[in-house]
Amino acid sequence: MSLVELIAQADERGLAASGLACLDRCVPLLGGDDEVLRPLWANLAAEGDPAAWGTLLEQVRAKLGVADVVDDEDIEDEAALLARRMLAAAPAVRSAAEARTWADACSVASLQIHRLLDPGQDDGTDGALESVRAADTAGDARPEGVSPLVAAELRRQIGVLELLDSHGAGGVRRALEVSTEGRRVLRAVVSRRARGRG
Repeated sequence: MSLVELIAQADERGLAASGLACLDRCVPLLGGDDEVLRPLWANLAAEGDPAAWGTLLEQVRAKLGVADVVDDEDIEDEAALLARRMLAAAPAVRSAAEARTWADACSVASLQIHRLLDPGQDDGTDGALESVRAADTAGDARPEGVSPLVAAELRRQIGVLELLDSHGAGGVRRALEVSTEGRRVLRAVVSRRARGRG
């Protein structure tokens, strides 16, 4: 199935995990440490209380200094702006309808972020990203028209949704591991970019 189809069929926990995983991989752009989203991940585990999601989300926003949607003028870095908007748009209630909208938006934003941060990517477009999101996921070949960094992010997004679809709450820990790997990659890319600007 395609990434779009996986999002369309996912349940509330899978959708929340999908959006959270995209956000988690982009934490280096928000200036957060590797543990800042851990309470939200714990909330998705079998023993987590869905009613506590909103409170935990507000605590994360306060730690990262993202209370509201930011405007283009507020930040020069487009990738960081997209990451801040992901966090600002997170639903306060863990419902399937709201989580589906958020997960889909996070999927697009995270792919855009990876495209923006890939120094070897010069021909990517939003249309190309939509095309790979809608393409069948069979096979490991890199989709045409996207960079290795974007292709890896696409695989991670698909992997998280498949884990939650197959294992439910039992897949949360493995989804976090997939996301942690991606966060390390992005943190290294962000560090290289900062050194290049310096």
